[in-house]
Amino acid sequence: MFAEFEQYAQKGLEMGFTHVAPLKADTIICRHEVRGDCAVNKCHAYNKSWACPPACGTIEECQQRIREYENGLILQTTGELEDNFDYESMMATSANHAKHFEAFSDYIKEICPSALLIGTGGCLRCKQCTYPDAPCRFPNKLTHSMEAYGMVVSEVCQANNIQYYYGKNTITYVACVLVN
Repeated sequence: MFAEFEQYAQKGLEMGFTHVAPLKADTIICRHEVRGDCAVNKCHAYNKSWACPPACGTIEECQQRIREYENGLILQTTGELEDNFDYESMMATSANHAKHFEAFSDYIKEICPSALLIGTGGCLRCKQCTYPDAPCRFPNKLTHSMEAYGMVVSEVCQANNIQYYYGKNTITYVACVLVN
């Protein structure tokens, strides 16, 4: 655990995250097979954002970027569902997670401007991304997707001793922040 972890973790919990854990950057493995889901455009963001492929770089470039850090945080928002088909609660939990992550990202960037933001899905900072016609409006606040980086979310959680599955009728959204 790094010296500032407790301070950052407490702030994350105050901002609404359900769980916060320390993250060792060397546990993150960027996998081509995960990135493959991006190429088939399952989320409809491929080639449409600075945060997603191909603009975010190759898997090797993403892995190298991560290797520039030692520590970070895993930030989770867990919500309860009425059943496995409770889409409304899934979307509400997703929206809450995005709100928490944006607030935490702003906080951490004030303290650690070089922090690397890796969230759930692509960057949501702007309504319409400028890609590919103009530079990113907020490059220091750009949030890359864990999937775009080739990360298996459950694997990252397991390698850092934090649960990913919190029981029946729950859903958990995960983000990472890497700091130096």
